[in-house]
Amino acid sequence: MKNLLVLLLVLPVLTFAQSVEGTFTPAEDYSYAFLYHATPERANYIDRGQLDAEGHFKIDLDSTLTPGIYKIVYATPPEENNFDFIYDGKEQVAFNFSLEKGVQFTISEENKLWDSYLKSMEMINQTISNYYGKKNKDKKGFQAIFKTLKDTQTAYEELAEGKLVVRFIKANRPYIPTDYEDISTYSKHLKAHFLSQVDFSDALLQSSSYLTDRVTAYVFNMVMNPDETVYKSHIDDVALAIGNDDLPIKTSLLQMLWQTFVDLDHANMANYITNTYLLELAKQTKNIDLEEMLIAYKNTHIGALAPDFEIQLSDTKTSLHQLEGAKHYLLIFWSSTCSHCLNELPLVKKLVANHPELKVVAFGLENEKSHWEKEIKQYPMFIHTKGLNKWENPIVKTYGISATPTYFLLDASKNIVAKPYNYEGLELALKKLF
Repeated sequence: MKNLLVLLLVLPVLTFAQSVEGTFTPAEDYSYAFLYHATPERANYIDRGQLDAEGHFKIDLDSTLTPGIYKIVYATPPEENNFDFIYDGKEQVAFNFSLEKGVQFTISEENKLWDSYLKSMEMINQTISNYYGKKNKDKKGFQAIFKTLKDTQTAYEELAEGKLVVRFIKANRPYIPTDYEDISTYSKHLKAHFLSQVDFSDALLQSSSYLTDRVTAYVFNMVMNPDETVYKSHIDDVALAIGNDDLPIKTSLLQMLWQTFVDLDHANMANYITNTYLLELAKQTKNIDLEEMLIAYKNTHIGALAPDFEIQLSDTKTSLHQLEGAKHYLLIFWSSTCSHCLNELPLVKKLVANHPELKVVAFGLENEKSHWEKEIKQYPMFIHTKGLNKWENPIVKTYGISATPTYFLLDASKNIVAKPYNYEGLELALKKLF
């Protein structure tokens, strides 16, 4: 009994080190705060805290949690509704959050110091912008501004010494000219310096959003209204700055840029990243899923020639590219065992009935043909073909199909003109065509 009593007294000391707590405003817009430990590879779930009526939550932090970057997810989708914070394993973390003001830390020297640093640098950068905006050539004023910048950076580095945040502050070291520079010279040097202080192999930086934010700012914000030539130059600069010492982080950051260009429907730049860097990186890191995704996007982006495949018409073999007689083609990847497909195909049949200039090519993803042969009898006006082995079928992989039904609208030359996400999107796309 005595030993048990000692154990009970010791356990609370060992179990919890500190806590993270916060208040969300307005309280009614939030339910839970989910806590994750971020690493360079992934975010590992730790715990969740339910918000009370005032929007407050508290999560006790296990003493075994290691110092590093942690993440609060407060809504879905989680990749868009989260923020990082630094946990040093010793101090409590507390904050207030609203969409309007973002996160404001009330307890935590690490995080308060980083916030204070960013605000100070923002104020000085605004002063620099105002100086150049007025076409000022006052060299004493110039020296005074950049002395303030240097002193501020030095002071914060000294304050952060011994803390995790010092690695962020040093990575963010600004360009500081020693003599007067006009706006053109300063901008050139600022750009050349922007990534030079960043240690891309630092696991702490990799675990945070810092590297993503820094790289995104360089590629998209360093020059106003960049064209493809500028984008390519910036992407090359990023790849060079990251180097080849850590291929996973290089792959991750370039994939992030690739995805951004995909989301912007900028296929040329997305494919430039693929062809110049990312496809080879996917092979080197044995990332088969990424490799297949890159190839599928190259094959099926809007404007691309749809990959060809054989089609059996009665006793005649033809192919997608050999089809003639229509101004547009609707290519549908579906499956006779997909209930969603069986619900949508009758709707598609009605939708295209009044468009003789549109032909439907229905590609069935099947494991066996008997059920497919029965279902296609309901759609005699469609051009039917099937791909056995379903998801492992080579054509399915070539097109990057991950769900059924999937739609592609093609022109007469079989170039992809639209990729409707769902049936409603197909309706809208057809209204634009006809």
